[in-house]
Amino acid sequence: MLSFLNSPSEDGGRSGWLERLRQGLTKTREQLGSRLSGLFGAARPLDEAFYEELETALITADVGVAATAHLLDELRLRARRAPIADSAQLRQVLQAALYELLTPIAVPLEVDAHQPFVIMLAGVNGSGKTTSIGKLAHYYQGRGKSVLLAAGDTFRAAAREQLMAWGERNNVSVITQQSGDAAAVIYDAVNAAVARGIDVVLADTAGRLPTQLHLMEEIKKVKRVIAKALPGAPHEVLLVLDANTGQNALAQVQAFDAALGVTGLVLTKLDGTAKGGAIAAIAHARSGAAPDRPIPLRFIGVGEGLDDLRPFDAGEFVAALLGED
Repeated sequence: MLSFLNSPSEDGGRSGWLERLRQGLTKTREQLGSRLSGLFGAARPLDEAFYEELETALITADVGVAATAHLLDELRLRARRAPIADSAQLRQVLQAALYELLTPIAVPLEVDAHQPFVIMLAGVNGSGKTTSIGKLAHYYQGRGKSVLLAAGDTFRAAAREQLMAWGERNNVSVITQQSGDAAAVIYDAVNAAVARGIDVVLADTAGRLPTQLHLMEEIKKVKRVIAKALPGAPHEVLLVLDANTGQNALAQVQAFDAALGVTGLVLTKLDGTAKGGAIAAIAHARSGAAPDRPIPLRFIGVGEGLDDLRPFDAGEFVAALLGED
């Protein structure tokens, strides 16, 4: 086991979380598993046939062509340096290369710099924004923070009702209106948070496709109005991505970042997909497109439970995905 996989826990529940993470990545592990077992389970020569099979395994798990090429280049280089002559020794080298690729985006979200700390969430329809807000409220409450929710998805009555249910479940207030402008709802929520001395505001917004230009303009307005309510806010713009979208997540990141200046990502539903390798594709794409400003992957979700959305840790992810069975 590599040393980076033995980092100290942020709380006493790390072992339970690691098991849930491992279970949540089951479909991706299964996608990789049989191929990697055949590749790393026996002492095969590191010839082009080996690397071609490994390339297929990684692309099948939605690591992406560019990120896969990067990892293979790293493996070839490290195999020559070590030197490593056969595949049985290469698993930990792959773990190390993937860990190094993911580490720049594994940056926790700290909310102590401002009070209230305003977090605006955006994403396409069905990505899991509202559910993520409920889980984030639980997460921050567990760390002693007071939380206020803003029901900024005024397009769907169901979204408002769902957020109110999360508020009741977490015993936190929800600012909402029966109808009206999303920006106005969030404006009221920020003012309420200031008046009440709230620590964290979680602002929901309606789902939208990047191609819906009028809706992208609307969400830009929401961000501007938040800044009017509290200069400097929102302090974090989280883009929520559904892991099932795989490589399509890259286009979503690019479009929403261009519109809003995304400062963090949330990747949901890893437990329901075999495309968990998309995290590597996101990390590699950002390192190439904006090496001075990689967008951190703040949280990942691996289940329906309140505790199944947690900060992304590169070492934990690599251990759960590529560790020995």
